[in-house]
Formats: sequence, structure tokens, C-alpha cells
Amino acid sequence: MALLLHRIGRFAFRRAWLVIAAWAVALAALLGAGIGLGGQLQESYAIPGTESQDAIDQLAAVFPQTAGASVKAVVEAPDGSSVEDEPYRTAITSMETELEGVDGVASVLGPFDEYAGDQVSSDSRTAYIQVQFDTPTTGVSDASIEAVTATGEIARDAGLKVAFGGEVFQDTEFGLTITELLGVLFAAVVLFITFGSLLAAGMPLITALIGVAAAFGGISIVAAIAPVSSTAPMLAVMIGLAVGIDYALFILSRHRTQLARGQDPEESAAEAVATAGGAVVFAGLTVIIALLGLLVVGIPFLSVMGVAAAFAVFIAVVGAVTLLPALLGVFGRRLVPKPTSRAHRRANADDDTGRHTMGRRWVDLVLKAPVVFVVLVVGLLGAAAIPAASLDLNLPSGGADTSAASDANANDLIANGFGPGYNGPLIVTVDITQTTDIFDDLDAIGARLGELDDVAYVGDGVPNPTADTAIIQVVPSSAPNTPETKALVEKIRELAPGIEADYGTPIAVTGYTAVAIDISNRLTNALVPFALIVVGLSIVLLLIVFRSVFVPFKAALGFLLSAFGALGVTVAIFQWGWFSDFLNVEPGPILSFLPILLMAVLFGLAMDYEVFLVSGMREEFVKTREPRTSIVHGFQHASRVVTAAALIMFFVFFAFVPEGSGAIKGIAFALAIGVAFDAFLVRMTFVPAAMALAGKAAWWLPAWLAKRLPDVDIEGEGLRAHLAQEEWAASRPAALNADDTVFGLPERTVGPLSVELPNGGVLVVRGDAVERQVVTSTFAGRLAPVSGRLAVLGSPLPSDATAVLRRVALADASADAAGGLTVGELIGARLDATGSWFRFAPKRSDVVEWVRRVADATGARGSITPETPVASLGAVERVLVATAAALAERPRAVVVDLGDEPEVVATAWAPLARLVPAGTALLAALGPDAAPPVPDSALAERGIRTLDVTLTPAAVVAPLAGLATTAAPAPLPEEALR
Repeated sequence: MALLLHRIGRFAFRRAWLVIAAWAVALAALLGAGIGLGGQLQESYAIPGTESQDAIDQLAAVFPQTAGASVKAVVEAPDGSSVEDEPYRTAITSMETELEGVDGVASVLGPFDEYAGDQVSSDSRTAYIQVQFDTPTTGVSDASIEAVTATGEIARDAGLKVAFGGEVFQDTEFGLTITELLGVLFAAVVLFITFGSLLAAGMPLITALIGVAAAFGGISIVAAIAPVSSTAPMLAVMIGLAVGIDYALFILSRHRTQLARGQDPEESAAEAVATAGGAVVFAGLTVIIALLGLLVVGIPFLSVMGVAAAFAVFIAVVGAVTLLPALLGVFGRRLVPKPTSRAHRRANADDDTGRHTMGRRWVDLVLKAPVVFVVLVVGLLGAAAIPAASLDLNLPSGGADTSAASDANANDLIANGFGPGYNGPLIVTVDITQTTDIFDDLDAIGARLGELDDVAYVGDGVPNPTADTAIIQVVPSSAPNTPETKALVEKIRELAPGIEADYGTPIAVTGYTAVAIDISNRLTNALVPFALIVVGLSIVLLLIVFRSVFVPFKAALGFLLSAFGALGVTVAIFQWGWFSDFLNVEPGPILSFLPILLMAVLFGLAMDYEVFLVSGMREEFVKTREPRTSIVHGFQHASRVVTAAALIMFFVFFAFVPEGSGAIKGIAFALAIGVAFDAFLVRMTFVPAAMALAGKAAWWLPAWLAKRLPDVDIEGEGLRAHLAQEEWAASRPAALNADDTVFGLPERTVGPLSVELPNGGVLVVRGDAVERQVVTSTFAGRLAPVSGRLAVLGSPLPSDATAVLRRVALADASADAAGGLTVGELIGARLDATGSWFRFAPKRSDVVEWVRRVADATGARGSITPETPVASLGAVERVLVATAAALAERPRAVVVDLGDEPEVVATAWAPLARLVPAGTALLAALGPDAAPPVPDSALAERGIRTLDVTLTPAAVVAPLAGLATTAAPAPLPEEALR
């Protein structure tokens, strides 16, 4: 991982304008496609598989006139007047007539119609007209909505107050207000204080804003083909902006520190991307896993929100490791801190100097009494979590038009005139296929429903035209989002078995409140599997990153403290109403999907801080094995950037609270408080205290687990070793360099061996079959060396084995290697493996050319053709055919085993000299009794080295003669060859 990121960072630095241009094209394509497709945001709270959703789907099939979106046109007469007085009654009737003519309206039921329900208030001041569209909310056009609200002028001219309510008026517009921009401004101030440079401070903002724009373009494309809630892009922007700034901040901070220490800008950028960028990749992956964990909940709109936010995080990670190093390449040395700046002094400060930073002073204080701080943090966050015990969940209430078309809020007029329950009526569906007395049975069912507590009104049963389904409207006495109404829904469902037994009519309850209850139940049931999947996978990731059992479980415990603390504070403000006026919050139930969304997002962000803070501790512990020193070192060097990152996230999230949409307010507040709790109480206080209490046990990992976990090298130790080897290889350009290299397996080795082979030279590897195969396979990049330094064609092994694999070809000349293939088929297979992707088969002329070269090398043109079976050839000819097939891959070095027969080896040297191009190195393996090429052969001018792999523990490399001999070691186990 570190090596890959190092190459990406170096490429982006060197090809800065190319990378920037690629980002510009991608951004333009995403935004252009999103705008061009014209996708619209829409609220959809469908939850397949629940009773309420099944009932809605059934109504859409058998009672389509009830399945469309609905609107209430509410009118209120002046004080002391009645809606039945003139001219009010006439105006209402005229308004009803106009509504019937609006395009898309399926039915209109006025307060004075024959089949009107309880549509006039008891004091006769308030009435409403029920308007039913023929399509769901997503299909209602803006023109139809404007035509409906335009009819309000008729009633207004008569002196009535008019308001419109219904789900079609829910605000689904996406837009940022000045407060969100203030959040970005605060982030800029924090960045400037952190870096002390306007240029450096602007880079994270640029990469984050570009990433957010790209993510929004992608979401807009999806919105054109699938329902996307208005909350999804706001959540994606909020999270994408926060993590985008933070991820760039971590990499840029590492880069400027290295620049201040005198490192070359290109090397610094590549190393910063490889080390800090590695932490960014794993932190981002943790956030993405947490967000994608929302898919297990099984609620489509919540899944879309999770995927949208995960996409924004993915873009932020890609931007941090590609676009940011490109910007670093553009500005080069202009980012070097001035020698007199605070940034330069901090970068070159010694941990043991008397002048300590605030971070150093804080960690010293924590480590004086770690038990006290652990208890203090747990106590504070435990107290903050107490209000979470009274958590009341619900969905946002139906929208009400508050534009110029309304004189008041329709929900308020309905609540004042009729009662709060009229804003959330329940629909009870009745299957009447098995009853013969439809209306009497419906009346009896309605009577039973009316006997329940908290019922304000029960409408008459209305069957559909095919007389197989009927609906009964039940109006609660309480508001839709109260516990009493939720209890009423459950009581109606409890009546279902008795009603079916008595009348043979199954019933189901649906409506907005029933949907909200089903969503809450689904979320409750999904919390355990969600926690197991998300937290479990993330713990595994941290286990891989830190190679410690204590660290990931301590991180998860800290997250639970911060998450429940944030949830408790959110309940106190958004549900209980503490400081609600100050934050422009209307107290009420908590958004039903807020807790699980908070868990998903906050867990990922918490792991960000864990990775960036603890990776520095582990880096120092790997070097010193001193736990306390490691805590101090890692904290001192990471605390400033983690503090800046947390402040940025807090400001960005909190900026969405005062003027954000209703759904996003609570989410943004909970995330802002959660980030503050997690960063400053958990990560900056609880973590160093807990690590100090654990001591060396904090880094304990069972040996059996250590063997099975991949080593991701997030600290960059492997990268630094690779760079050192790469520098060593570059200082001695050759086809092959081995310096005390040990081959094989740790328990059974060959070597150490040393050799230097010039480019295009010939290396003769002599020894028994197993030993020489292990050595040549290692030279070819197929096996990793046990120790020592080894470089092939300038690429160090094992860290750059991929490059060696591409440039070194293996020729297998064994009798059964080709099976039943012909010479042409064998060569064609190797040509096909490395040919152009658009060619379905190698060119016949290329195959014929290589066969001709083999024939020319043997001096027997015409005796070998493409149709000649390989099995029919002699040993030398098979060697040449296998070598030609390997050379067809156009390698810079070829490895061939000539076998143990001295006669075959002696005969093969001359044709090999003619077949292998002068610029291609030849690594020939042969038995201990076979002879190398003679000094005056055609291969001698290339430079011949002979390596005897039977010599242990010391090996001798001779130009041609003078080989030392020792007893051969026991053969290596077969595992060494795999």
C-alpha cells in the first residue's frame, strides 16, 4: 500500500497539470451529466415488507384513487363568522370547482359535499377541502401545485384566510445558506492558524470543494434514475466537506513538516502521500464501511443516504492522494515554511527540549494520573448520555406550504380548528372479499375502532368500485408524532385478529404515522446486525493497521461513549427543548433514523482520529519499544493536526444547525457534538490515559494472529527500506545486484550470496535442482528473499516484485512443460499473454518469425516448424523453443534451466548466444557437474558470472573459473518453490 501510494504521489507531483486536467474533465462530466439529466430530489419513505407499506401497495393496485398524493386546502373565517356564511360558503364552493379542473387532480371533496367527512370544525370557523392527485408525490408537477395554490385567491378575495398542506409541499430543494458558508470560513481560519500560510490553508479547501462538487454531480445523476431524498445530498456535502478538508490537512501537514526539515519537495510529497496518505486511505475506508453498513437496515431512502455519503468520502480520499500532490507539484518550494516561522520551529523541535507545545503539556498532565482521567471522561460522557434513555423517535411531519400562497401554516390551522390528530389521519384498509354484508360490517368495524382510546373521529367505510377493498379513516385525538398516536396504531393492529374472526375481513393500518412506526421498528431491529457488521469490520481494519488487540477494542469503547453522549445532548436540546430558541430549533421527537445514522458516520470519523493519533504512537513504539515515550511522541506530533481537524469538522457540521432543513438540523448537531466529544474527551484524553494504563500490553498481538494478518505498513517502515534499497540499486546500475542475499525459507536457507551482473550479461547458476530453482525464481521475482539486499534490473526485491515480474521471463524447458502443444502454439501463447488487449490472437507472422530464429540458432533451418510438436524435439531444441517463447514476451532478462546433463549444457551455449539478444540478460541454471561457457565463446563478451549455490554459509562469485567447493546443503523443502 505504502509503495503504491508513494508512486501515485510522485506521479501526481511530476505530472501535476495532467492530473489537474483529468480532475477538471471528470468534474465537468459529472456536473454536466447531473444537470443535463435533470434529476429531481424527492422524499420517499417506502419500507418494503412492512404492514403499512404492503397496505399502501395494495391500495395503489385496487384503490388507485386513494394512492395518489393528497393536499388539504384549509380556510378560516374571521372571528365571529362561520364558513357556512355568505360569501364564504360560495367562495369555498367556487374554489372546489376550480380545483377539480387542475391537471393531475383525481378527486376533490369539499366540506359541504354529500360524502364529506368531518371537514368543518365544531366552531364552524375552519374547514378544509381534500384534494387527491392521480399520482404519488414524485409525479406531481410544479405546474399542478401552482395551479392548486392559485385557487386560494378566490377564498382570499372573500375574506378567508387560506393555507395549503400536504406532502407535495415538503421542501426538497437543495441549497446552501450563509451559515454553511460561515462553517467553511471558520475552517479556513483554523487552517490558517495551523499552517501560518494562506497558500497552504487554501489547498485543503480547494480539494474538498472540488470533491464535494464531484460527489454532488454523481448524486444528481443517480437522482435522475432513482428516488433520492433531499437529505442525501446535504448529508453528502456536509460529510464530504468535513473529511475532504481533514484528509488534505493530514497529508499537507506531513509534507510541510518534511519540507521544513530540508527534504526535497518531490520526495516529500511522495512520502507524505505514502505515510499520511496511507492513514487517510484506511480512515476513509473505515468511514465508507460504516456508511455502507446502512444497507443492512433495509430501508431504501436510508440506504441511498449512506451510499451518497460514502461516495462523497471516496471522492475525498481520491482527491487527497491525487489532486493534492498535483497542487503540491504546482507550487513546489513555495510551500516550504520560512526558517523564522512557527511551523519551521515546530517541525524541527526536539521532543526533549524544555519548550513544550500545548499538546505536550496536556499529555504530560494526563499521564500523571491516567486513572483519574479515564474515570473523569467515562463519568462526563455517561452523564451526557442520560437523556438518551427518554429518546422518542419519529419521521418529519408532512409538509405545509409557507410561501406567499399561504396566509398561515396549514398544520396550525387544522390543529387549532379540528385538533392535532387531523394532521395525521390513519387509514385502515379492510379486505371485504369474504363478506356478504359489506356496509353493516364496515359500520361495525368502525364502531369498534371508535371505542379505542385517543380516537377523535372515525369515517364511514368506503369500498372501491370492485367491492373487494374498503378504507376507513381514523383520526387520532393526539398529534401524529406523539406516543399516544403510536399506541393507537398498535391497538388497531391488536384488534385485527378479532375483527377477522368475527367478520372474515382482514384489516391493516397504514398512513404516515403507521409508516413512521414501522420505520422505527425496522431501525430498532437492525441496530444489532448493523453494529456487528460495521463495528466488527472496522475493528478488523484497525487490528490490521495497528497489529494490536487492545487498540481497536479501546477505540470501539471510546466511540460508544461519544456516540451515546452526543445522542443524550441531542435529546436534551431537540426533544426536551433546552436552548432550542438559541439554536432556532422546534422541540419534538428525534428523527427516527438519526441514531443509526449518527452511529454510522460518527464511528467512521472517530476511527479517523484514532488512526491519525495512534499511528504516530505505533511508529515510535516500533522504533523504541518504550510505551510511555511512544504515547508522548505520537501525541505531541499529532495533537495539533488532530485538534485542527476536529475543530474544522465541528464548525462545518454545526454550521448546518441554525438554518439547515428540519431533517438535517438534528443530524448536523449530533455529529458536531459527537466529533467534539470524541476528539477532545475520548481521543485526546481517554486514549493516552488508557494506553498508559495498558503499557506494553497495548501493543500485544498473539503470534498466531500476527502471522495471519497482512502487514499494511501504515508507518512507512517498509517504504523507507524500499527507498534505501532503491537508492542502493541506482548507485550500482546492473542487471542484477545481490549483497549477502539469503534465499529460500527462514528455516532452510541458501546463501548468503553476492553477485553483480552487468546489463545484458550472463549469470550461470550452478547447483542441485532445488537450490538453483529457488535462487533463479527469486531473481525472477517469483519468490521473496529471506534477507540481504537484492535488485534486479534496478528494482529492489521483494518490495518491487511486480516490476521484476514484468521484465524477467521464465523459460521452462522440462519434458512435460509444453504438454501436447506444438512449437507455434507454445510461442503463440506467450505472445498472446503480452500482446495488445485489442488483439484476439497473436499475429501468425510473429509466431513464424520466432520459429525461424530458433531454427537459425540451431543451424538447421526447416527442421523446426510451427507445427512441430514440442515433445518430439531433442533436449537442446526444447531449451531453445522454451527460451524463444520467453523472449517473445520482450523481457529484459530471461531465466532458463539447462538441466543436469553436461552434454546438453555444452551443446546449448552456442545457439543460446545466437538466440538471446545482446541487450537481454541471460540467467542460466545448470547442474553442479555441467560446465559454463568457455572463455572464448560468443557469450564471453557480454560478461559472464558464475554463482555456485551449493556453497553455504559463504558463497564465492568468480568471473569464470576458480570456483570453491563445499559440501552441498540438504535440499530445501518443496514449500520454498511455491
